[in-house]
Order: sequence, then C-alpha cells, then structure tokens
Amino acid sequence: MIEEKGKGGLGSKMQGLKGMGKRKTLLLAGAAAFLAAVLVGYPAYLRIMSHESTDDAFVEAHVVSMSPRVAGHVARVLVTDNQWVEQGELMVEVDPRPFEVALDIAQASLESANAALEEAEAEVGAARSVVDQQGAALSSVVAGLAEVKAGVAEYDAEHSRDQNDFKRMDEMVEAGAVSRQEYDHAVAQAAMSRAKLDSARRRVDTHSAQIRQARASAQAAADGLLQAQAVAEKRRAEARQAEAEVAQARLDLSYCRITAPCAGYVTKKSVEPGSYVQVGQKLLSVVGADVWVVANFKETQIASMRAGQPVEIEVDAYPGTVFTGHVDSIQRGTGSRFTLLPPENATGNFIKVVQRVPVKIVLDERRGDGHLLAPGMSAVPTVNVGRASGSALAASPPERLAGTDGEAAN
Repeated sequence: MIEEKGKGGLGSKMQGLKGMGKRKTLLLAGAAAFLAAVLVGYPAYLRIMSHESTDDAFVEAHVVSMSPRVAGHVARVLVTDNQWVEQGELMVEVDPRPFEVALDIAQASLESANAALEEAEAEVGAARSVVDQQGAALSSVVAGLAEVKAGVAEYDAEHSRDQNDFKRMDEMVEAGAVSRQEYDHAVAQAAMSRAKLDSARRRVDTHSAQIRQARASAQAAADGLLQAQAVAEKRRAEARQAEAEVAQARLDLSYCRITAPCAGYVTKKSVEPGSYVQVGQKLLSVVGADVWVVANFKETQIASMRAGQPVEIEVDAYPGTVFTGHVDSIQRGTGSRFTLLPPENATGNFIKVVQRVPVKIVLDERRGDGHLLAPGMSAVPTVNVGRASGSALAASPPERLAGTDGEAAN
C-alpha cells in the first residue's frame, strides 16, 4: 500500500510539471504573436497615419476637339482612329479650289484698287500744281495792283500841281501877266495829267477785277484739290479694304488645312473624304501624350498636403503595377462649387456633406512608362503626407494677402 501511494504522488508531480510547460509555451506563443503583430501592424499604422488615399481619381490628358473654320467638301483625310500624329501634321484637308479662286478675285480687286489709288494720287498732284499756279498768278496780280496804285498817287499829285498852275495862269492871263502861249501850255499840261490820272485809275479797276478773278480761280483750284484729296482718301480706303479681303481670302485658304495642334493620338474620327463639313462641326479629337491624374480627395484629407509630396498610383487597368508621381496643385474650390448649379445652402434644411477637392497629380513618367494611360481611366493614388517638404498650397500670392484694391489687411 505504501509503494502505491508513493507512485501516485510522483505521477501528480509529473502532471504538474507538464501543465506548467504548456502554460509557458502558450505565454511564449502569445508573446511572439503580439510581437509579430506589433512588428507588422505598427508600420501599417504609421503608413495609415502618414498617407492619404482615394479611389475617386481618374487619368486626364489634353483632349482637343478639331473642327473646320471654313465650310466645304473634304478633299483628303490623312489619319485614322488611334493614329499617332506630330504637332503641325496635316490631318484633314477641305477642298481648297473655291478658296483659291476667291483669293485670285481678291488679289485682282486689290490691283484695281491700287491702280485707282495711283490715278487719284496723280490727280491730287495735278490739282496741287494748279493751286500753286493760281496762287502765283494771284500774287502777281496783287503786286501789279500795288504798283498801279502807286502810279495813281503819283499822277494824282502831278495833276494837282498842274491844276494849281492852271488856276494861277488863268488869273494871270486875264491880268496880262503871262502870254497866251504860256496859258495854253498850262491848260494842255493839266489836261495831260488828268488823262494820266484817269488812265491809272482805270488800270486800278482792271487790276482789281483781275484780282477778284484770280482769287476765284485760286479758290476753285483749292476746292479741286480738296475734292481730289477726298477721292484719293476714298481710293486709299478701298485699297486697304482690298488688302484686308486678300488677307482674309489667304487666311480662309490656310484654314482648308486642318493640322494637329499638339503631338498625340487621333480619336473619335467622324469625317470621310467627299463629305461636306460646316464651320464648327466636330471632325475628330487629338489626345495629348502627356497624362496626369486628378484625384478628388475629401476635404478632411488635404490639411497636410503640399506640393511635391510623392504619390503612388495604381491604375485599375494594370493590377499590381505602381506608377510614381507627385502632387502638383490643389484646386481652389471644391468640385461641387464649379458645377452647373452650385448648391445653395442659405435656405431650407441643411445637411452637411463632406466635400471633395480635386488634386492634380503629375506622373514622374508623364507618358505612363510604356503603359497605355488614357483619359477617364480609374486610378487609386496614395499621397505620402508625412513628408512636409514643398510649399503650402494655400499660400496667398505675394503682396496680395487679405486687403482689397491691392492694399494689405491691417
């Protein structure tokens, strides 16, 4: 009985030791699991706290809709859908023949207008010569009148002297103080001076009439010059209009060639040779090669975003492929603010909705590093906001802080 009892006590001790070993193993396993969770979870926690991500993001690019500036039949279409084109490459040509004819007509009109202008300018020159001639004639007549008037004054003085001599002779001949011959000589001398005076006065009248005629002729010549100048100015305006018509015709002719505005890919081609196109009709689109991502982050996610912060981008079309980029800029306004009908919250019941702010993200390899990145593709960008380098996107322009009319706020 004693031996059995001793054996039973030893077995209990062995079972106790085994239980303690299991508990230690469990504790060690728990500690290892906790340590593994910390080692794995803490970096994940740090990443969550230092990164902002959204699936409301799309690939964007420059998309240019091409339309003709002139109406006409399409002569040639040199591109197909999804074809690569270089900037300036000819894509569509409208039949240029009607516009070439219009250019020829405009050039002929310009030549005619220039000829008419030359003729009008020659008329101005001739009219100016007539004005000069009439002015010279008027000056000559005026000078002659002054000379004749001087002669009148001289003859008037001479006649006055002869008349006084005649009166004295008349008194003296009655008294017998002078001979009859001397008296007759005085009478003849007075008559002669009178005749000279009358002749000079008639010349004054003649010169006055000539002056009036010369002034009328000079005025007519001046009027003719003004008329010729008005005609020349009209011809000059017609020539300028003809030049403008030539320029417009040449411009319309150049519009027949529709070239690529930038390097990119042709999409949505809806034009064929022989079809008639109208001004402004959409023919095709050119998608630029450079792409970027516009991500609509919640307004609660952008507090720490800065220009230049690195971004990892996943595109739904390429699972497992990560594109790198950086924050370029943040739009100054939420997406809803620029909709066709912005929300009006001043009336009625207000329900607060978290707004989204578009953020432009530029890829480091702007053409997608060999992958096809097309506008509209869905993307998931993740911004590393833990890196504080870069300028704050909310900074105000220099010297334009909060004042109005260029004045800083006090």
